[in-house]
Amino acid sequence: MDSSQHLEIAFFDVETTVPARAGQGFSILEFGAILVCPRKLIELRSYSTLVQPSDLTAISAASVRCNGITKDAVANAPLFRDVAREVYNILHGLLIWSLNSHFWCKISMESRISSDSEQNPLCFGRIWAGHNIVRFDCVRIREAFAEIDLLAPEPKAVIDSLTLLTQKFGRRAGDMKMASLAAYFGLGKQIHRSLDDVRMNLEVLKYCATVLFLESSLPEIFPVNSWVSPSAITRSRSAGKDFQGGRNFNTSSSSSVPMFENHHIGSALNETLETRDLDQIDTTKPDPFNITELIHQMNVGTIKPDASTEGALPDSPKLSNTLVSEGCGSYSAFLEPEEISELSLSACFIPSSQRSQKIQILHNNVLLQLHCAKMTVRFGISKKFYDLAGRPRLSFVVDAPPGLCRVLDTCDCHTKKLSADSGSSSEWRPVIRKIGFLNSSTIRLQIPTVANGDIATYSTEIYHKDAFGDAQRLVFNRINVAELDSLFVPGTSVDAFFFLDTYDYKQFAGVRLVAEKLIVNS
Repeated sequence: MDSSQHLEIAFFDVETTVPARAGQGFSILEFGAILVCPRKLIELRSYSTLVQPSDLTAISAASVRCNGITKDAVANAPLFRDVAREVYNILHGLLIWSLNSHFWCKISMESRISSDSEQNPLCFGRIWAGHNIVRFDCVRIREAFAEIDLLAPEPKAVIDSLTLLTQKFGRRAGDMKMASLAAYFGLGKQIHRSLDDVRMNLEVLKYCATVLFLESSLPEIFPVNSWVSPSAITRSRSAGKDFQGGRNFNTSSSSSVPMFENHHIGSALNETLETRDLDQIDTTKPDPFNITELIHQMNVGTIKPDASTEGALPDSPKLSNTLVSEGCGSYSAFLEPEEISELSLSACFIPSSQRSQKIQILHNNVLLQLHCAKMTVRFGISKKFYDLAGRPRLSFVVDAPPGLCRVLDTCDCHTKKLSADSGSSSEWRPVIRKIGFLNSSTIRLQIPTVANGDIATYSTEIYHKDAFGDAQRLVFNRINVAELDSLFVPGTSVDAFFFLDTYDYKQFAGVRLVAEKLIVNS
């Protein structure tokens, strides 16, 4: 068999149910994929199918709102077991038809053939690509194969366009979701159906690569600040009134002048964006727009924001297997404290990028992410500490309600025990702090930052909700502590979506709470 076929890139996407209760998993409703030639970026083959979930009642109203797939639409669709061979074939690159059907169906997780064997045809794998697939789609595929006791396909490499474009293209399209990127380039509306979404994903990559090529080839004509998004809502001192203790929000409307956000290419492209004559370009260096080269450079993981706790602690990456769906509401997997059973909480070790182990906190064997509403700010933005790049490590303190304290105390106990059992001698810092003569329970929420070239801003999404309940996202041009001070003043009510990140650094260990999304209530 010609091994060159495995250089084909399998762009794929899954549409799933949206869990309606704690502990309920995702069920695949649709799978779609295209095979793409990496040298010509042309579609070689496509495949899509609806999938009937084992439990039709899992298709909730929220699920239908997300992708439009109803119970009736999948009532006569094949089960995942019935299409697993074709899914495996297009993702793995193995001509599964040549295998004896009985033999393949007997392959289970326990009898997996070692991937170290170069002679094993099951170990070829294709390159996988998609938007946010590391954190969502890849996880769903492995779960689906595990549920039917079959060997799951494994990629040769993974290109997650959410990670890749955020690092190399910058946050020019706001939240960098596929719908936002498509709108940025005028490619139409994302309809959240698998085959349409993967084709849109490929087109978005082509457009982004073209822009980057122009900017790096002609930096004097196309400076990096010239590409801006007119749809972004910005918040900047220079774009509107100064913040003199008041709350003046720069938002776009039909009657206002559009405000533009300046963006810089990520630091990974700084060298290629230097102003220089074209005939002086070093052709011995890798071409940053050769997708084959990018394949070898990509790591399976997610963006690594500067999420730090109070004090001089190391930067910590976002956990790579956060259960977030690109299509079905990025915050559907965040649980409220009342949805969490203490008996279902656990902690385990996972490999760390620092060649050591890191503790991960789980609920029902799924990464724990929390949502807590209407917490009161006790202390405003702290800016006492700075990272190695000179950026402030920002955080603030809120009063923790009893339900949240119950969950976090249990997480603390599990993590502290696992840390001690592993031989760590670091002093443990409890995640809940008692403050004042009333011994009030408080927690500290971190606001991580991300750098786009020379400009750094917040990776946390920040919204303002007015008295009528309408939330408006605030997009910041750069880090400006004074602006955050005017938002997170003591006594303000805040809704927070956050994850738990463990650390063990310089004889101190504990759990820090990193904000993914904050809503400031009027």
